Amino acid sequence: MGLPCPTNHPLRSTSAAMLSQLLTITRNTFVESIRQPIFIILILAAGLGQIINVLLSAYSMGYTEDALEVSGDDKLLLDMGLATVLGIATLLAAFIATSVLSREIENKTALTVISKPVGRPLFITGKFLGASGAVLMAATIMLVFFLFAIRHEVMSTARDTIDGPVLVFTSLALLVSLGLASWTNYFYGWVFPSTASIILLPAILVAYLVTLSLNKDWVFVGPQETFKPQILMAAICIGMALLVLNAVAIAASTRLGQVMTIVLCAGVFMGGLLSNHLLGRFAFQNSHIATIRSVQEPFPPNALNRAGDTYAISLEDPSQSIIPVGTNIYYGPNPAGVALAVPPQGEFLGDPIRDVEVRNPDAPSALVVRSVDAATQTYTLVNVNNHPVARPPRAGDFIFLQPTRHNPVAFVAWSVVPNLQVFWLSDAITQGHPIPPRYLLLTGAYTGVQVLGLLSLAILLFQRRDVG
Repeated sequence: MGLPCPTNHPLRSTSAAMLSQLLTITRNTFVESIRQPIFIILILAAGLGQIINVLLSAYSMGYTEDALEVSGDDKLLLDMGLATVLGIATLLAAFIATSVLSREIENKTALTVISKPVGRPLFITGKFLGASGAVLMAATIMLVFFLFAIRHEVMSTARDTIDGPVLVFTSLALLVSLGLASWTNYFYGWVFPSTASIILLPAILVAYLVTLSLNKDWVFVGPQETFKPQILMAAICIGMALLVLNAVAIAASTRLGQVMTIVLCAGVFMGGLLSNHLLGRFAFQNSHIATIRSVQEPFPPNALNRAGDTYAISLEDPSQSIIPVGTNIYYGPNPAGVALAVPPQGEFLGDPIRDVEVRNPDAPSALVVRSVDAATQTYTLVNVNNHPVARPPRAGDFIFLQPTRHNPVAFVAWSVVPNLQVFWLSDAITQGHPIPPRYLLLTGAYTGVQVLGLLSLAILLFQRRDVG
């Protein structure tokens, strides 16, 4: 008996064909993006901007030395450097999106691809992936320029000298990249912008890695001496922000031309930076009165979620007015009152010092102040009638005297608009607050949700777009 002939599974064949089409569109979009003259022009403009930032930051008169990785005038350099990368890369994303999508629609070239047939969702996804690859490539080079500027530092006084390794290796990477691109363009007809960019990316990365191993005096010190992981995390978050802004540009390009796409991207850019002020403060309405400086865990330990459980906390500002005994207390990790660890509670009118009243099953459940040490601003909190507290207080939590009020309309608007403050870590670095690696995972998840939503919007807008 002969064996049956193997046949290709139709679903598997369809998936392979779709993947092949997606990769083809992505590759062509990426190549088309980096071939544009504006691509290398904006990359070089970002490098020039970092040089200007180093010079201008010397006039900020910074003097504080409390930050972990930057201090003095370098705090302004950090802000200006990240802002330069974010602003120029956003402009680049708008230019790329219009050239690979809206211009193809206007010139009817998109029709030849869609009629293959290639599904419109697949077409938009491929365009986004290709454009994102180009934007991230440019952003990586721009961010390395920024890291060079941070390594160089501001020359605030006459005794400060130029960082030799930074100057030499940056110049060498640029000269090699632009020189080879010019030579291949002249003799072989290779496209100058794409060739220069492809050579510049590894060249500038190698130059930075070599520079990390040397100090200003050309003495080998090892990368661990000059590497600044917190600033690198801030740079990675800027890259995530650019993915979101690129998705905005792709969605806008399905219906708008180049000028309006740039205007819309600029509007989302500014609105995203101000969304906490414009929308967020109305979504969650509460005012914190203090910050927890330290926590004294009780013995034996408890979770502060059963009647009679106590916790002692010390507040950050000893000059504030004393919180009276018996006052209801709320706390949480956010100064706006988001995600409070203490749910709404009733008003406890008994004596919080007496255990019999605290454990009274007829008393309203609450978390109240049991005792106060005015000299040290230390408060002992007690759980009344098994109030369901989510967790004990932590150092850095914010103290509130009332539950947070929610505005559903403002919350929905605040959630929909990309919040670029999520990606802006400059303030945390300049204020000396360490950024946990877990924050990168949370930011990555937020980026994924925003990109997925914006791509869905782009596909929806493109479904009814006439491309014929």
